[in-house]
Amino acid sequence: MAIHLPSLPLMKILSYLDAYSLLQVAQVNKNWNALASSDVLWRNLCQKRWLYCDMVTLKLLGKETWKQFFMYRTWQEHAKSRAKPEDFTYKEIPLECGLYGYACYISGCGITRNGQVKSVVCMMSSKNRISTWDIHKSVITWVSPVQPASIKLLTTLPEMHIAVTVDIRSIIKLWDCHNRKALATNNLESPCKSLKAVISKDGPIVLAGDTLCSLYIFRIPDLYLISTVKVLPYGFDEITCSPQKKWVLLSKKHPRILPKVFYMNSLLRTSEFSDPVSTILEFSLCQRAFWTPRREDRITLMSRSDLPKITKFETFDMKLEEIGNKVTVQGNLIAGFLLPYHKGSPNWIGVSDKDVIVCSTEFSLLLFTKKGVHLQTFQYCPEMIMRLCVDPVHVIVTCNDASLDVYAWEERSPLLRKCYRLQNRRYLPPEGFINKTLCDDVSIVQLMIDGHSPCSLIVYALNRCSSFLEN
Repeated sequence: MAIHLPSLPLMKILSYLDAYSLLQVAQVNKNWNALASSDVLWRNLCQKRWLYCDMVTLKLLGKETWKQFFMYRTWQEHAKSRAKPEDFTYKEIPLECGLYGYACYISGCGITRNGQVKSVVCMMSSKNRISTWDIHKSVITWVSPVQPASIKLLTTLPEMHIAVTVDIRSIIKLWDCHNRKALATNNLESPCKSLKAVISKDGPIVLAGDTLCSLYIFRIPDLYLISTVKVLPYGFDEITCSPQKKWVLLSKKHPRILPKVFYMNSLLRTSEFSDPVSTILEFSLCQRAFWTPRREDRITLMSRSDLPKITKFETFDMKLEEIGNKVTVQGNLIAGFLLPYHKGSPNWIGVSDKDVIVCSTEFSLLLFTKKGVHLQTFQYCPEMIMRLCVDPVHVIVTCNDASLDVYAWEERSPLLRKCYRLQNRRYLPPEGFINKTLCDDVSIVQLMIDGHSPCSLIVYALNRCSSFLEN
């Protein structure tokens, strides 16, 4: 005799399941299939996985239900994981960006609404201008006018196809990369050291830090100055925002300067907060910082000391507290460990959404839990690891010969699996180096500096993504 549970308690039980389990439950019978396909359940899974989900997101991708959106977006993310090296087209694009070239994606995930692939990269030129490249077609799609002063920093907002530049005269400009003229212009009081564009809950903004230790918050698209805050006594080098932009971490590689975390709303809503709300994390010699993907309040920091030669990792949870009319922030240390020198000196760090720390030494890729339990090691010899690119789905290792190893995080375990190697086809001279590695869902890009020669954009473009999505 079959047992029929009422819909309400059954929905409550199903709300604790992941996507894989919901798909299995849907095969039990028609009633369970209907409940397991509920928009409420799948919207919650979408919010948990990507943190931002609304009806606009659904309409932009032309999907009718949150289950369709979840399946489609997950397939998008894993396009590179399912690929093979022969599914990529290798390209070399010569550039005019000199020794200090810089590249940023200015397109979204790389897959359009109709399933076609299109990755666009914005480049900073040594000729005082920026340009955008459709890397699948290897063509320039837009070039800015030549600027009166050298461009110093570049950041992009791919969701809006917007670029922001700062030149050596401390003039900040916003470009929509379609028009010849800048959309807006403003000035900083002193030379800019850090620049970042993000979409906050209050809308798109630009964060800029100058040499006078000030943090500027500008509104997009008019670059209206929302606020200016004096943040650290000796300035800061890095701006790192949490996944949903609730928190802003400012840090500097200095033994006496501790990282500082600001509550974003207090920087944007100056009428509600008389002073910025922040806290200092007791963590010296901060080398790297990485917010846990798909979580809003957790960050892992890495430091390295010379005497003794020890690398330290600590993970903090940020907590907002309201006492009366006063809002405060607490950074609670929840885990940490030391990595002795004999394990090597990590240079790069990343974190999975399961709180697994991945770090790279010259000859090893190492995985640890946040408490220091060793999970996995991938050895590299005679190659050397030069860079590490970590996102919620992939880990990409750049070797000293410019070849790339692509790993994927396992869905139902904390480990990595190696997918494939993309071999560099161009000789890298001794004075050459890879200045940057970045990726989206359908491409991987390296900015190669050849020493005295012009630099190049090395592109691995996935050319069979449509067939992956159809399957």
